[in-house]
Amino acid sequence: MKRDDCALAQDVEPVREAFRFDERRLAQWLRANVDEQAGTPQVSQFRGGQSNPTYRVDTARGSYVLRRKPPGDLLKGAHAVDREHRVLAALHKAAFPVPRVHALCLDRDVIGTEFYVMDRVEGRVFWNPRLPEVAAPQRAAYCDAMNETIARLHGIDPAAIGLADYGRTGGYFERQIARWSGQYRDDALAGRDPNMDRLAEWLPQHVPAGDETAISHGDFRCDNMIFHPTEPRVLAVLDWELSTLGHPLADFSYHAMMYRLPPSIMHGLLGEDLALLGLTSEADYVAAYARRTGRDGIPNYAFYIAFNMFRLAAILHGIKGRLLRGTASSARAVDMAKNVEPLAQLAWQQAELAMREAG
Repeated sequence: MKRDDCALAQDVEPVREAFRFDERRLAQWLRANVDEQAGTPQVSQFRGGQSNPTYRVDTARGSYVLRRKPPGDLLKGAHAVDREHRVLAALHKAAFPVPRVHALCLDRDVIGTEFYVMDRVEGRVFWNPRLPEVAAPQRAAYCDAMNETIARLHGIDPAAIGLADYGRTGGYFERQIARWSGQYRDDALAGRDPNMDRLAEWLPQHVPAGDETAISHGDFRCDNMIFHPTEPRVLAVLDWELSTLGHPLADFSYHAMMYRLPPSIMHGLLGEDLALLGLTSEADYVAAYARRTGRDGIPNYAFYIAFNMFRLAAILHGIKGRLLRGTASSARAVDMAKNVEPLAQLAWQQAELAMREAG
């Protein structure tokens, strides 16, 4: 199966050895908490989900997705499936495109770690932001659908849907820089990088003035969305492990960072002929988001990109550490871990650009 296959339903494999569990115990739990007619489930594992292992669960009555904490020693506060369950439930009630969640299990005796179960949404997942499966004249419409979806997310009032305490208000960049700097420094097994060290010192000293708070997805990418089978429409946004209350420009610039990453990192678009591909330009994409969220533009954009490259490098640094400890949950972990150093170098280049633009 090619990695760019857009059919989510096919992007599964037999459960990998390190992530197997007692499927009989799961069947009992499903019958008690989701569907009493569930019968004996058939379980397979999605190839994605490098942080929280994700499974397809087919029963006599339906098809579900199970997200769990990975087994093994985990960093404090990581892999919070209970938070994922909470934000999904709240957003589903607000008619934002997410799967319907059924139940959360905090009893580790069932499959070994906490998990939750949600509906499996039928549709397409695009692993490559070039959208090669879509005809070139239609690609801009898919770009616009992603743009509209993240703008809509940032327009939701957290308090209105019961998420007023889902994170702290204000000081988002300071907290995030401290968090990811700390996780990077604490994972001694994964080693140190000079650009990461430099960014950890520079970023907190150059946070732009002004503050905002919105629901932040934290990993908003095309491969974390399920699109309608034939239309440029987002049916579900997935993978909310990193979600919190945060600065919307941090969330958006992480998503738009694809324009400044090379193809070797997350299928980045740097150096591509976007017009030839039929994709929206970076300037137009940023302008569309600004328009939808009532902004004149996004000053200090290079800082936001530098911050997000640093944050992503810290996440990949954590994957590298889990790989060395034998707890990485994705077969792609080896390739992802190799990107820590080049990504940190790109992040520092964005920091230098931010300094030049600031004069």
